[in-house]
Amino acid sequence: MTDKIVLRPATPDEIPALLALWARAAKGTSITDDAVGVAALLARDPECLIVAAPADDPARLLGTVIAGWDGWRCHLYRLAVDPDHRRRGIGAALLAAAEQRFTALGGRRADAMVLDDNALGHRTWQAAGYQPEPQWSRWVKPLQG
Repeated sequence: MTDKIVLRPATPDEIPALLALWARAAKGTSITDDAVGVAALLARDPECLIVAAPADDPARLLGTVIAGWDGWRCHLYRLAVDPDHRRRGIGAALLAAAEQRFTALGGRRADAMVLDDNALGHRTWQAAGYQPEPQWSRWVKPLQG
């Protein structure tokens, strides 16, 4: 496990810090990786974006995971750990918290969005017990120009 960390829901005032962490730590970007998108996420489900912070400095973000539950499926996005704090169990702790959230909500299976060319992400997800399902493809359509 890691040094002492606190896992908690993100707050709207942390949106700039979240976006900065994702810019440093996450591979790829999404159409919703902006202040408006994150604010909408937190307004819809205030507990879905879990952050990790040092116990002695809870305002400093070390990692995130979005644990989205739509009442039907459990979706994981933006598992990201600050590059200077990797390999300390932060990602595993975030995933465990997300899985506990899903179980408490009645979820039965979690899925994760992982870029095909994200080798580090593939290793992380495999180590946590996730595996790709090659029979599925993601189909998308942007709803805004």
